[in-house]
Amino acid sequence: MLVLLQKGGIIMAVIIFLFFIATVIIIERLLYFRKIRVDEEKLIARLKSALEKHHFDEAMNICENNPSPIANLMKVGIEHRDYSRESIKDVIMAAANLEIPRLEQYLTSLGTIANISPLLGLLGTVTGNIEAFGVLGKFGAVGDPSLLASGISEALLTTAAGIIVSIPTIIFFNSLVSKVNHIIIRLENRVNDMVVFLGGKNNAL
Repeated sequence: MLVLLQKGGIIMAVIIFLFFIATVIIIERLLYFRKIRVDEEKLIARLKSALEKHHFDEAMNICENNPSPIANLMKVGIEHRDYSRESIKDVIMAAANLEIPRLEQYLTSLGTIANISPLLGLLGTVTGNIEAFGVLGKFGAVGDPSLLASGISEALLTTAAGIIVSIPTIIFFNSLVSKVNHIIIRLENRVNDMVVFLGGKNNAL
């Protein structure tokens, strides 16, 4: 690590720093999605059973003990169960809109790291080559060509490092974005079911 920092300079240090940031974000997001993963069909069945018996406190406890976007929406719906269907739908949609930023948290930063890492690597290579050829121009000739080759190879390290950081970051970014999109689609499909499920003040459960 220290050798890479010495050879790559400040740009290599920035790339390594971005690598650690990306790693932290990926781990945090994976743990978050693992935490909110629930069996939706089983959860809905339990809630339906409790609500049919008008055990609203039990239904609220089920939602609180199964933290997930779907449970959060059901909790909001249960809290507004005495409202009309349109009002219930509005509060559930509002709650769904609040869930989306939580699902997408840090993903913009992860995408940015994936995009700028290879560019930073290229910048490091360009500046390194400028420095290497600057030495060549200063002295007019290089007695040992291997010295110039060594300087260029060191400059290319930043490009390699940028690509190495970018590839897995892009893979995880695309995977996480796909996961978020699937969750959002499921939530959108569930909203009308929840409204019918909860009923409203003019509808029996």
